[in-house]
Amino acid sequence: MSNAAFISGCAGPVLSAEERAFFAGERPWGFILFKRNIETPAQVSDLVSSLRDAVGRPDAPVLIDQEGGRVQRMGPPHWPAYPTGRAYGDLFARDPETGRRAAWLGARLIAADLAAVGIDVDCLPVLDVPVEGAHDVIGARAYGLEPGVVATLGRAAAEGLLAGGVLPVVKHIPGHGRAGVDSHHQLPVVETSRDVLEATDFPPFAALAEMPLGMTAHVVYTALDARNPATTSGYVVEEIIRGRLGFAGALMSDDVSMKALAGTPGENARASLDAGCDLVLHCNGDLAEMKAVAAACRPLAGAAAVRTGRALAFRKSPAPFDVAAARAEFDRLMGASVA
Repeated sequence: MSNAAFISGCAGPVLSAEERAFFAGERPWGFILFKRNIETPAQVSDLVSSLRDAVGRPDAPVLIDQEGGRVQRMGPPHWPAYPTGRAYGDLFARDPETGRRAAWLGARLIAADLAAVGIDVDCLPVLDVPVEGAHDVIGARAYGLEPGVVATLGRAAAEGLLAGGVLPVVKHIPGHGRAGVDSHHQLPVVETSRDVLEATDFPPFAALAEMPLGMTAHVVYTALDARNPATTSGYVVEEIIRGRLGFAGALMSDDVSMKALAGTPGENARASLDAGCDLVLHCNGDLAEMKAVAAACRPLAGAAAVRTGRALAFRKSPAPFDVAAARAEFDRLMGASVA
């Protein structure tokens, strides 16, 4: 039986009987967890197992946003706090090799935390390049203000995750750094010329185009498509993300329940798939919305099935890794304890 082309959240720390039945019937490709789903390591492990059991797939991907800083779903007291992307960028500015090593180690340690509870996809690295005056929805989540720095540290983080058996998701393609409003609440409209986008926003994504998974931006770029945000723009998906940037991985929408998109979650899901996204992401755990998204989604087939299958093939068993020694090195490199 085919999997459906969506990734779903759930409401709380334990699956309800209705959620379990919904997942069993609709068979989403994967799942995503948020703070509302996180209590203790044992509870998260049980929830992850329950999600996979519901769809009858022990390898069903389970995603989380575990960046560090303010975007970290698993945190103290059960898991370490990690620094923002900008902290790695500041270290890189002082010593590039130390910055790269710290970014790799931070991601490798995050991968160890996630793998211990069965989570195998992290929505990291953030490859957006902020500009002065933009909304701080990205802000210090970004590695820096220069495309080359963002690409270098983003690659280090992606490779750290992969070394730990966790798939990275590059986001938010083709760039959220110029957004003047928070796309969780409003639709950003960027009026920058294509030449400038080509020079500043696109390069980090082009540099990591071989990564297994990517996430779109709910942003209108008037120089590319004056009417539709990237997520629902066939031109941006096919001509820019697939064509100009060369991204060959499985492409998911950002959350279709975000207010940047004007339609209902079901309408947004259909528009995302019609534009060329392989997967629809729905995060808030509202079962009525989840049902509407499922109804709008098609089974994974054709190129989308090939790309999602290829993405999962990136998962590798991690090599032996001394977590305690790595944390000690990481703390020393960052110059402050993150335990």
